[in-house]
Amino acid sequence: MNKVVLIGRLTADPELRFLPGNGTAVSTFNLAVDKNLSKEKRQELEQQGKPTADFPRIVVWGRQAENCANYLSKGRLVAIDGRIQTGSYENSQGQRVYTTEVVAERVQFLEWGDNNNSGNNQRNNDSMDFSTAEGFQPVDDDDIPF
Repeated sequence: MNKVVLIGRLTADPELRFLPGNGTAVSTFNLAVDKNLSKEKRQELEQQGKPTADFPRIVVWGRQAENCANYLSKGRLVAIDGRIQTGSYENSQGQRVYTTEVVAERVQFLEWGDNNNSGNNQRNNDSMDFSTAEGFQPVDDDDIPF
């Protein structure tokens, strides 16, 4: 079984290319995915200048690749569902270089808007106001039994 699920933030804006010949869109970007570390271990690694996250390369194909390039940017939180793909090539010095990347079968955008929510999960200004939507009405949090 080859299945990968990741949640992380883009380290840079996605790069979009189109394959010559058939024009298929392909988008690539890296995610910063936090390692599951205790507070003490995280502080220890930070003091040693070692990374506390992994940075897998993500490859997205087709229409989904175009959506990623159009709507994602550096710092956005996304979920990736896909598979690991390995490969190799010979560089200009004649050395064999091995690659590992995640081919995304599904990309879920977990943040929208300006991205100035400073790390919290509050809705931003471009989210829908359900108080004006037909069939929705505000609920007092004290009325919720959980």
